[in-house]
Amino acid sequence: MELAGGEVRHWFGTAARGLVAAVAQVGEHDWARPALGEWDVRALVGHTSRSFLTVESYLDVGAARAGDAGAPAEALISVVEYYVRGREVAAGPGVAERGWVAGAALGDDPAAAVGEIARRVEELVGSSPDDALVRSPLGAMRLIDYLQTRAFELTVHGLDLVHALHRPVPSAMHDSVGPALALAARLTVDAGGGEALLMQLTGRPVLGELPQIV
Repeated sequence: MELAGGEVRHWFGTAARGLVAAVAQVGEHDWARPALGEWDVRALVGHTSRSFLTVESYLDVGAARAGDAGAPAEALISVVEYYVRGREVAAGPGVAERGWVAGAALGDDPAAAVGEIARRVEELVGSSPDDALVRSPLGAMRLIDYLQTRAFELTVHGLDLVHALHRPVPSAMHDSVGPALALAARLTVDAGGGEALLMQLTGRPVLGELPQIV
């Protein structure tokens, strides 16, 4: 089911607040703890902060809005297409390195830095129309579609973070799980794993293996 623009913006806002609240739970001695794969907590937080920073980097504030008269006839990709194109990129070595670099860039007070980045980007999103053009490396998108990918990343990696810290899940993060689960189901069906997912969620023997969706 496709989300309306207001629903996407609400999801992005709750995911952002959930991530900021999760990062606020990181203690002084937690930043070097193992978190996800080869990342420690700082690198995971750095990687996740890029979900905000890429909105700033990729949003083309000077471009005509998608669909406007006189706007260039540019092929736009969907949320599902974005993840299909991104699977090969996600497996590459550059992703891990960018996480370490982004973590280091958060400086001496990473929690405060993430809070400021989130505030700044939420303001930018709030002042930009749904059909503003985002030029991601995987293809051009409408802002409202790109925001779904960012909300999904913030939600999933926010959960990664609280799991690594053994801390409670912030209330705002609870609110962002439903839309993230719905998108995960869409991606799983697109990848051919819909039947296996449905069987697993209903407590039945799984038919085949679930595909890797991100």
